[in-house]
Amino acid sequence: MKKFITDSFSSFGLARVIILGFFVFLCVMAVVLRLNISELLTSSLVRIGMWGVLVLAMLPAIVSGIGPNFGVSLGIVCGLVGGLTALEMAFRISHVTEFSGGVLFFIAILISLPFALLTGVSYGWLLNRVKGSEMMIATYVGFSIVSIMKIAWLFLPYASPEMAWPIGRGVRVQISLANRGVTRVLNNFLSFNIGDIVVPTGLFIFFALCCLLMWIFLRSRTGVAMYAAGDNPRFSEAAGINVNRSRIIGTTISTVLGAIGILVYAQSYGFLQLYEGPMFMPFVAVAAILIGGASVRKATITHVIIGTALFLGIQVVAIPVANAFTSDWSSMGEISRKIIQNGVILYALTQAGGD
Repeated sequence: MKKFITDSFSSFGLARVIILGFFVFLCVMAVVLRLNISELLTSSLVRIGMWGVLVLAMLPAIVSGIGPNFGVSLGIVCGLVGGLTALEMAFRISHVTEFSGGVLFFIAILISLPFALLTGVSYGWLLNRVKGSEMMIATYVGFSIVSIMKIAWLFLPYASPEMAWPIGRGVRVQISLANRGVTRVLNNFLSFNIGDIVVPTGLFIFFALCCLLMWIFLRSRTGVAMYAAGDNPRFSEAAGINVNRSRIIGTTISTVLGAIGILVYAQSYGFLQLYEGPMFMPFVAVAAILIGGASVRKATITHVIIGTALFLGIQVVAIPVANAFTSDWSSMGEISRKIIQNGVILYALTQAGGD
């Protein structure tokens, strides 16, 4: 019995035990401080749903052997381009027909897919050229593309008054989705109340569908080959598996999920966030899947679900609990979130070379 408990504790990981304990502590404090629990639970459910696909984007990258995809910003940028293009298209043909918010949301996904596929293949080719330094190069690439797009947003020919600056050229920092009916189109789909708690059913259905498709793919012949290539590249090459091809497939799927994920996030948030917006989003997704039990070498859909629920739950609960103590500590919740986010990433990286 003692050995079972010890093995279970070891497999779960000290870092996750500490984080889980911290989350339980925050929940207890929220009850003791008489915070609005229904509001906190509603916000937690929304935050979990809106980040789920972005966290899922880490899975194929880790499985294929490139590690946590800090360069998923490329996919995020592709999604933003698809969203802006869909809004521009709706503006230009508004005198002919009007799209519903749901239709416009899926049009944005369809437009972003070719960009994400092309970018993912190119990005995968680059990572194959720098084997052993994927996470470092991915971080550089992610930061670089966001910085380049800061300039591109000033020159892309979007003319919709909802997006363009009234004076000068370029698009705004935040683009509202409310005027086109896209805001919370998934959140409100089949949503229902449990007391004062609102369950965003559409968000969870979409996330579950993405998880199901990923689960099916990972059990296909290509998915199994990708698992093998990521787990043991030399043995896989000896067995006739094209490791480089598997890595490109994993990177491409991760990039596509990043593009879809940012659109899911944006419709829930109500805005498309440009310029600095995509810069640090990969770090949240990486931290979430690592908190769920994944490592830089292995990950499962279960890790995605657990990590998203745990990390995003902490994000929601920590700030109001800290604010309830004293106004002087109003930033303590955000500080705690950053300590956990970056601490878990650091812990995972230190374990990359051994047990």
